[in-house]
Amino acid sequence: MSAFSDALAVTSSGLRAQATRLRVLSENIANVDTPGYRRKTIPFELSQSRGSEMPQVRAGDVTLDRSDLERIYDPDHPMADGGGFYDGTNVDLIIELADAREAQRSYEANLKMFEQTRQMSSSLMELLRR
Repeated sequence: MSAFSDALAVTSSGLRAQATRLRVLSENIANVDTPGYRRKTIPFELSQSRGSEMPQVRAGDVTLDRSDLERIYDPDHPMADGGGFYDGTNVDLIIELADAREAQRSYEANLKMFEQTRQMSSSLMELLRR
């Protein structure tokens, strides 16, 4: 593979990984008030594609955060136990929004790199035509 196609492959793998991360974060944000919902996390891993020496990033398997769920006191809630408590979520909205902002910025950086690589490739092709 050429350097241009390697660079495009690396940036596109970053785009896919960040898009997957944003999907998981949006699921967490959507379920911030769902009783019993556990926060989902997604690790990034390096992978090697065929025909390329450049490592690429990919999203790993989604895992559940096993930290304790918030205990909420509301005796009128249908899921409340005998003491009036029920399990809330372990999603912290501030952390999810900060992670989403970081994933968005990383996505934009990968997109900018992809566009610059494409422009350099086009400029090189134009120079070779002359």
